[in-house]
Amino acid sequence: MRLAIVLCEGFADWECALLMAAARTHLGVDIEVATVDGARVTSMGGLDVSAHLSVDALDPAGFDGLVICGGAIWDTNEAPDLSSTIRAFDRNKRVVAAICGGVHALATCGLLDRVDHTGNSAESLAALTGYHGASHYRDQPQAMRSGHVVTAAGTAPISFSGEILHGLGLGSPELDGFLALYGREHRPDDSGSIG
Repeated sequence: MRLAIVLCEGFADWECALLMAAARTHLGVDIEVATVDGARVTSMGGLDVSAHLSVDALDPAGFDGLVICGGAIWDTNEAPDLSSTIRAFDRNKRVVAAICGGVHALATCGLLDRVDHTGNSAESLAALTGYHGASHYRDQPQAMRSGHVVTAAGTAPISFSGEILHGLGLGSPELDGFLALYGREHRPDDSGSIG
């Protein structure tokens, strides 16, 4: 199984880290990092990542899914247009997933006009040119999967990882236990407080 992770300059370190590590180390998924031009990118936290290939070289025939990581770039004029790549993966019924600002890439190419989805906020998506999916927006803290499309707010990297892995057919009680372990700190304790 092969998964393409799109990282842009200034990507949010935490949003795809658990997914990449769990998929590669525990499930044997081949993780390929793609950047817009195939060049090295630096995360918000200063982590330098070398790309395996450019976004233009992504062929859905060779991948089981496409994941778009968030970051500050998605709220700027520097945001890349990934429309043709997203549409190609969608046409081939591959998992197409985005978190945080990366959801903007799905919204602006029209993918979210017909599927239930979530993101950072309804308002942030409503402001985007080309987005007509407001009636399908779901305001929830967890990631959601609608068919082969997965979306999440930047605060939901654990459920985002889970929905992608389930969407790839890799779900299991062990995976659910692993995700619950990583999400344990977010469960309210008996006193009603978090942690």
